[in-house]
Amino acid sequence: MVTNLAAVSEREFASALEAMTDDELFELMADLEKRSEALNRASPTDEVFAKIALTESAIERRFPGQMLLPYKEWKDRPDRLTLQ
Repeated sequence: MVTNLAAVSEREFASALEAMTDDELFELMADLEKRSEALNRASPTDEVFAKIALTESAIERRFPGQMLLPYKEWKDRPDRLTLQ
């Protein structure tokens, strides 16, 4: 799913976030974090960081007052095995 969102406008990306399940949203956030950490410092990172900010906002809207706690708990779940 992440590759489908690689070349979309900010508005389309934000709209796609709203349609995602919680797990899809959290998987996207984890992928964006990995991509931001893997980027070479000389590479343009504005797009990745903009998508991280939009994804964080979507999580915070979905879980009001909890900040990113649901995402952090999801990341720490022992049953969360992803094939990457």
